[in-house]
Amino acid sequence: MATEILTLDELLTRLPRFARLIGLDLGTKTIGVAVSDVERRIASPVETIRREKFTADIQKLSAITKAQEAFALVIGLPLNMDGTEGPRAQATRSFVRNLDAHLKLPVIYWDERLSTAAVTRTLIEQDASRAKRAEVVDRMAAAYILQGALDRIERIKQDTNEMFKELP
Repeated sequence: MATEILTLDELLTRLPRFARLIGLDLGTKTIGVAVSDVERRIASPVETIRREKFTADIQKLSAITKAQEAFALVIGLPLNMDGTEGPRAQATRSFVRNLDAHLKLPVIYWDERLSTAAVTRTLIEQDASRAKRAEVVDRMAAAYILQGALDRIERIKQDTNEMFKELP
C-alpha cells in the first residue's frame, strides 16, 4: 500500500477529536519539524534534522512521530511562484513516495511558498543574529507551514458550523 496522500477535506473526515499533526519543511540539507497540540490549534517548532541518508532521516522522523503520537504529516510543497511544480516539489513528492516502507501515516501537502522568507523576515525583525536564524529557520518554517494548515482546518470547521446554523 502506498503512502496515503489526502486533501485537507479528506483528512478532516478521518481526524479523531484529539490528534497531533506533524509539519515538515523538507530542505536539501535539513528537515524542519513542528508539531501541533492535540486540539490542533497551535503549531510549535520541534527540531531540525540534519539530512544524512534517507534511512537515517526517516529513523529520526519516525522516532518523533511515535513520541508525539502523530496522526498525519503536513508536508510543505515548494511550488514555484506561478503555482507550477519544479525540481524541489518533485524531490518532495519523491521523499513522500519513499516514506511508504517506513511510516504509515497519511500525508497532506501544503503550499509553502514564501514560508522560509516569512519566518526569516520575522526573525530579522526580532533582531536575531544570522547564526541564530540559521539554527531555527527550518523548524520555524515547519511550524509556519503547519499553522497554515491548522488555521485552514479551523476555518473549515467554523464555516461548517455556520452552514448548519442557517439550515431550517
